[in-house]
Amino acid sequence: MLFGLGGALAAAVCYGVASVVQAVAVRHLTRAAAGTGWLARAWAGRWYAVGLALDGLGFLASVVALRTLPLFLVQALVAASIGVTAVLAAAFLGVALSRAQVGALVVIAAGLTALAGSAPEQAARGLAGVGPWLLLLGVLPLVVAMVAATRGTRPSAFVLLAVAAGLGFAGVGISARVLVIPSPWWHVVGDPALWALAAYGVQSTVCYGMALAKGSVTVATGLTLGVETVVPGAIGLAALGDHVRPGWGPVAAVGFALALAGCLVLARRPVHPPGYP
Repeated sequence: MLFGLGGALAAAVCYGVASVVQAVAVRHLTRAAAGTGWLARAWAGRWYAVGLALDGLGFLASVVALRTLPLFLVQALVAASIGVTAVLAAAFLGVALSRAQVGALVVIAAGLTALAGSAPEQAARGLAGVGPWLLLLGVLPLVVAMVAATRGTRPSAFVLLAVAAGLGFAGVGISARVLVIPSPWWHVVGDPALWALAAYGVQSTVCYGMALAKGSVTVATGLTLGVETVVPGAIGLAALGDHVRPGWGPVAAVGFALALAGCLVLARRPVHPPGYP
């Protein structure tokens, strides 16, 4: 239990720090002269590579957590990375936290504490029969939605991209939860759940980037965050055997709602310094 919680918390910290590091990298890049050589620009943006590395570490830590913890807990803990970003932005980038943001941080902490207390340790289990293949095929409609949204200019196209990104990130969490590591371990290459994990990862990242380019950063983040937290948690409880401690259902529900609400409040307010794209 503690090992899984440590992995989920490490993922939240890595993702949160990565956002701040990447913000710093973007500031350095925008300050570089337009005529600067590619080597100088690469050096100016070196921190962006550090941020990407932290994102990779965060992903691996979340996969570790999902081996022993239910989706509803891990997804909520990972979503709390936006709180880490807010605190670090205030400490190192000069971004002042409003009372609403401070309150949101307290609400997130309370919600996560309730969730952690209500979720027992529970080993991941694989999908039987054609389940892994259906999971892999589930990425296809999201790719179709992404292509359709890129050709549209209406606000609905932006919303579609943000929701598709959230569903893709949800697919990443579900795939990691149901992935079974065989013996010998290299046989995992033939598991469709592994390919689903990779496919959803690429699709969600591309969709989220397109959503940010087409519309409001805060709306895109809020939509994506809400979908990627709620959907896999519900699927885990309904179909993957995830459960809460006996009698702790109301506590888990309230904790989940508090953690999600706090994250959405932070998502609606900028946590990056002025000048960040």
